[in-house]
Amino acid sequence: MILGWVGPLPVRYLYGRVVERINIRDPAFGYDDTDPEGFRGGSFRFGRLLGAQQLGTTVYELPPGQSICPYHYEYGEEEWLLVLSGRPSLRHPGGVDELDPWDVVCFPPGPAGAHAVKNDTEEAVRVLMYSTVTHPAATVYPDSDKIAIWTGNDDDNVIVHRASGVDYWSGEPAAS
Repeated sequence: MILGWVGPLPVRYLYGRVVERINIRDPAFGYDDTDPEGFRGGSFRFGRLLGAQQLGTTVYELPPGQSICPYHYEYGEEEWLLVLSGRPSLRHPGGVDELDPWDVVCFPPGPAGAHAVKNDTEEAVRVLMYSTVTHPAATVYPDSDKIAIWTGNDDDNVIVHRASGVDYWSGEPAAS
């Protein structure tokens, strides 16, 4: 019972709290003008809008010829893909597959979960992706041999080429 409430409980009241909801049938996609050609998909990130603290959730719309992001895999996070409409191409360690609407794929942490999602068709593709969100986490981009470290603090996040690695003691003062 909600103190002071008169009448039936609101539909969104569940387990002692108000439940937020968002309809993703026709979301307001955001586009980043700085994304290079081939990676110009729209996105609607809504996990935080619903109060999510451990999951990130995004609907992507991919025009023909566009990808969500470069081929990559995560350490520390598991990602999932649900095809909402269209037939995206999924690159994974075993090759490339064309997915169908309502196909679901799980990308486990590590190299076995490497993936890239691209629209190789002539019609728009929509997919929903969700993942655990942990910090710190690392993303590896095998094609460009880069590694990204995500700390939860934008000032400390970094993306580097693997070859730029330094020795553990590099730059440290000598012990006195």
